Amino acid sequence: MAPSGPGSSARRRCRRVLYWIPVVFITLLLGWSYYAYAIQLCIVSMENTGEQVVCLMAYHLLFAMFVWSYWKTIFTLPMNPSKEFHLSYAEKDLLERESRGEAHQEVLRRAAKDLPIYTRTMSGAIRYCDRCQLIKPDRCHHCSVCDKVNNCVGFSNYKFFLLFLAYSLLYCLFIAATDLQYFIKFWTNGLPDTQAKFHIMFLFFAAAMFSVSLSSLFGYHCWLVSKNKSTLEAFRSPVFRHGTDKNGFSLGFSKNMRQVFGDEKKYWLLPIFSSLGDGCSFPTCLVNQDPEQASTPAGLNSTAKNLENHQFPAKPLRESQSHLLTDSQSWTESSINPGKCKAGMSNPALTMENET
Repeated sequence: MAPSGPGSSARRRCRRVLYWIPVVFITLLLGWSYYAYAIQLCIVSMENTGEQVVCLMAYHLLFAMFVWSYWKTIFTLPMNPSKEFHLSYAEKDLLERESRGEAHQEVLRRAAKDLPIYTRTMSGAIRYCDRCQLIKPDRCHHCSVCDKVNNCVGFSNYKFFLLFLAYSLLYCLFIAATDLQYFIKFWTNGLPDTQAKFHIMFLFFAAAMFSVSLSSLFGYHCWLVSKNKSTLEAFRSPVFRHGTDKNGFSLGFSKNMRQVFGDEKKYWLLPIFSSLGDGCSFPTCLVNQDPEQASTPAGLNSTAKNLENHQFPAKPLRESQSHLLTDSQSWTESSINPGKCKAGMSNPALTMENET
């Protein structure tokens, strides 16, 4: 456990204050942009009533969705592993008495024998969090920085974060597009010399710059969703019992999207939680899809042998996830994609496993 005391408490309070700075900055920037666009641009500078009404209606719609998704992103609490992943008092006591090494791992293996965990550390050991004293579910990581303040992006709020990026990008693009003609008038002296003139200029600059940065970030996370990867998994491939597999959690584009946004498309564009699963259990296709690694018969036999000798029996997924594996339409996408899950489809034991 981490040491506690006056010094650590003061550092924790300082971190919390620092973590609120981005929220305060975005709130102030958003408040200024509202004043600059709705008041100075639309009401003061626009002379056409029809243009004012259309711009204000579209702007307030984007503004509301932007604020709603941002609010849900920063105030949705991260999920914690269920109690089954926590060690019992006897297991904790036994683990503390054992030194690091094989004996330590044997205690963890016995504790995890009924848990649906399949990923390992780079050395092949059971993933264990010393600070929380629990066995880590697959794709779960301990954040020692955020301390649940303002807020790590994880399973519980990843959909909200994506919508926040999408609506903030649309918000900036809309402002830049509708402000462009007045920005041009600024440089051609077509605007009256009033306070609105400078708000219009800075509003366009801010919207254009944020559009560039947000488009790259949003595009990157769209790619992550299409491949069913977390940010950490994009830099370091997850390690399964049979070895490293960078696409181990990918089920195809359609299913990857449904895992994040859910089955009901009417909720996809709303900051309402609709992701599939419980955050601890993830279906996966355990097939090595790295073209740089040769897929030899010996390698397949070795993988199959490892899976047959698997010490951790699969635990059923929640109903909301199980249908991803039983839906016949879902694997059509993989079957028409040359090379994708080719080895696994020839060996049912390698096709799918339940992950947590």
